[in-house]
Amino acid sequence: MLKWYKETGKNNDVVISSRIRLARNLKSYPFSAKLSENQAAELVQKVKEAGTILEAQSANKFYSCNVNMLSDNEKTAMVERHIISPLLIAKEQSTGLILSDDERINIMINEEDHLRIQSITGGMNIEEAFQTANKIDDITNEIFDFAFHEKYGFLTSCPTNVGTGLRGSYLMFLPALNAAGKIIKLAEELGQYGIALRGTYGEASKSVGSLFQISNQKTLGSTEKEIMEGLDRIVEQVMKQERRQREYILTNSYDEFEDKVYRSYGVLKYAKQLSSGDAMTLLAQLKLGIDMDLVHLGENYNIHELMMEIQPANLQCQLDKNIGSMQRDKYRADYIRNKLPELV
Repeated sequence: MLKWYKETGKNNDVVISSRIRLARNLKSYPFSAKLSENQAAELVQKVKEAGTILEAQSANKFYSCNVNMLSDNEKTAMVERHIISPLLIAKEQSTGLILSDDERINIMINEEDHLRIQSITGGMNIEEAFQTANKIDDITNEIFDFAFHEKYGFLTSCPTNVGTGLRGSYLMFLPALNAAGKIIKLAEELGQYGIALRGTYGEASKSVGSLFQISNQKTLGSTEKEIMEGLDRIVEQVMKQERRQREYILTNSYDEFEDKVYRSYGVLKYAKQLSSGDAMTLLAQLKLGIDMDLVHLGENYNIHELMMEIQPANLQCQLDKNIGSMQRDKYRADYIRNKLPELV
């Protein structure tokens, strides 16, 4: 099966991926903030051992590791691919990870909660992501005794996650709204409905390549179905706004925008050095041009896959060594030039 970022799913011109995250805590341990180092290490080992049971009861192959023992490049590369959170790699106590071979399923151990079960899929299909996460939750629930209250539901470190413990999120490509300076207003509007708009890597992160995360802010008092349906309604409206803004560009600035798209392709194809920020900006312009049917590549190619592969830590993991920023910019330009198909 393809890794999630290599998949192009429903509404992929605007919705890059759908993700479900379930927060769970083991009843026999204090919450993460109160865990001693010995308890944290013990919990990581105990949960990692569940990987063999997950593999036996699902169609996936799973790998496990102690995240705090990985190299900085390996950890950052997984953040870049949305496998783990920046918070997990910032933790000083023992942390762990169980990861499926297709990178669509993972369990972060000792992040904000003992377990963060995550499922991700390409395009707009949060129901599929939920079904997968729910299956993993059912298996782990048979192994561990989760902290649960009959009235309040699953107990979590942060009160906003109490209840279902479910956080649904979409990674959205919003270049037209971003270029029009409408993101801040959009974030304010979404906040009124209990929906958060954040940067590419979630809370406290900035957007790169006009990629934004949209997710529910609370879980208490709502069922899983209500959370996902409410999020879908909001995302449908955001998609309409983005597509309407794209139509505005075509109607009012067609020649100027077409020129910008072709210039972006030219730089990507022939530049000798490209920083991560410049490459993401240019790739975003090219993806928008393709989505708006202004340019056509010689083969069906997923621009977002290239966006993931040219991130700093992922490039260094491909090379299996640390390199300076200038060497990295040169290698990135070579990589893009070799990967990017010719225009029709």
